Amino acid sequence: MTKKDIRDLRRWHRNACLRAKAAGFDLICLYAAHGHGVFQHFLSSATNQRSDEYGGSLENRSRLMREVIEECRDAIGDRCGITLRLSLVEAIGDLGFSNGELRDLIEMHAELPDLWDLAHGNWADCSGASRFKPEAAQQELVAGIKALTPKPVVGVGRFTSPDVMARQVESGILDFIGCARPSIADPFIPRKIDAGRVEDIRECIGCNICISGDMTMSIARCTQNPTFMEEWRKGWHPEIIEPRGESATVLVVGAGPAGLEAARALGERGYQVVLAETATELGGRVARERKLPGLSAWGRVADYREYQLGQMANVDIFLANELSADDILEFGFEHVVLATGSSWRADGVARHHVVPLPNDASVAVYTPDDLMAGEIPSGKVLVFDDDHYYMGGVVAELLNAQGCDVTLVTPAAYVSAWTNNTLEQAAIHARLVDLGVSIVLNRAVSRIAGGQVFSECVFSGRALASRVDAVAMVASRRGDDSLWRELETRRDEWQANGIKSIKLIGDAEAPAPIAWATYAGHRYARELDKPDLGDALPFRREVTQLKSG
Repeated sequence: MTKKDIRDLRRWHRNACLRAKAAGFDLICLYAAHGHGVFQHFLSSATNQRSDEYGGSLENRSRLMREVIEECRDAIGDRCGITLRLSLVEAIGDLGFSNGELRDLIEMHAELPDLWDLAHGNWADCSGASRFKPEAAQQELVAGIKALTPKPVVGVGRFTSPDVMARQVESGILDFIGCARPSIADPFIPRKIDAGRVEDIRECIGCNICISGDMTMSIARCTQNPTFMEEWRKGWHPEIIEPRGESATVLVVGAGPAGLEAARALGERGYQVVLAETATELGGRVARERKLPGLSAWGRVADYREYQLGQMANVDIFLANELSADDILEFGFEHVVLATGSSWRADGVARHHVVPLPNDASVAVYTPDDLMAGEIPSGKVLVFDDDHYYMGGVVAELLNAQGCDVTLVTPAAYVSAWTNNTLEQAAIHARLVDLGVSIVLNRAVSRIAGGQVFSECVFSGRALASRVDAVAMVASRRGDDSLWRELETRRDEWQANGIKSIKLIGDAEAPAPIAWATYAGHRYARELDKPDLGDALPFRREVTQLKSG
């Protein structure tokens, strides 16, 4: 940047602040964290190799930041507050902006912004998934900074527990708690804490599915809060749901994420609900997956809904209750929703194979369902991950912990490739390497024959054979929809039995991440007894009109 470039940048910031003031904003946030902002590029010795008054010493490297804030303050006066987000540490080795430099910077410019906003160096470290980052993970990096400035300090770290938040403030570590992901999971978390309703908080599970919306440039979802991103599009309020329609009774079959959320929202609307589950506990896939390495926080999906259902006199729950089509037709419920879940395929059909791969059964094949049921192989195990989300890496970690010699093979260029969208991929790879799991990329299992597993390069097709004791097949899932299919063939019996509708939802209809299951359950409950829109869009669109001339 030339000196003219720097003057232009300062002027652009000043003008932007004037526009923000005119628009009525209360806070103007300047960004120098996560590698995103020009201020961080000047502050960091990794990116600033200038030899003039804007490079070299920390005082020089912080000059642009100070000039911009001072000029913005001069432009807007005390009408707007100015916050500055800084990296607590860049964590890129000797060159990067260190935590010690951050402390020196804050002490040097103690009263410069109106609020210091502190976050870990890169996005994956700052917003790490619960598998790898505990709550309040940044406490050590931020402790003691508040003593360096009279201005308030806000910090982040996927805070979900009110006790942990209060401890940060009461112990003098922070003045404010920043809650981005927890506020997505429950936008009313401050009010619930204030009212002493902590049991009603939908705690963030740290799955980072919300971030995947940014990464894939698609609508974001939240596993815990299915109203997220639908507040304007569909008019869904996170805490308010309209009373029931003309019907009175609903049978929900299956108490996984979709069934639990459907029952909860239906109960809140005032329907008389019966929830039937074949297992002896609620949660479906969540009840099983929460026991896998690193996924215990995911159990909150079931815990929150089980508690809420327990408070509803109009919801009855029956466990260890497997219903047949005859049972459902005889009960006489006005509406039936089937949330019967899905099962992992053992035949390899997923992304690479669209038909079952050849298998002479000479090597034992285990699915994630088998492993979660306690069927653990021994010896050398090949994990074939063609799912590319979290399960392949988790299964490899589980088998390693059970003493197996594990090799993970995937057709993708990364281990658990889709987790690049949830900021987990690098941590997953590093974890598996540290555990001693062998990783083979860009290869796919092609057949199992004669006690050997054959794989091929996804580019050249070159084949290799290896002898293993077992294969853990992490392919795709198939919806458990046999009950639905039987009821569909008996559609002419519905009306005579007082049934107005039977609907298949969640993984049983289309296996997907858990967030899509809770969304499906919530949508079913919201739309019950509503007019059929036919081909009309079920949401509002904002269409920008361009001025002519």
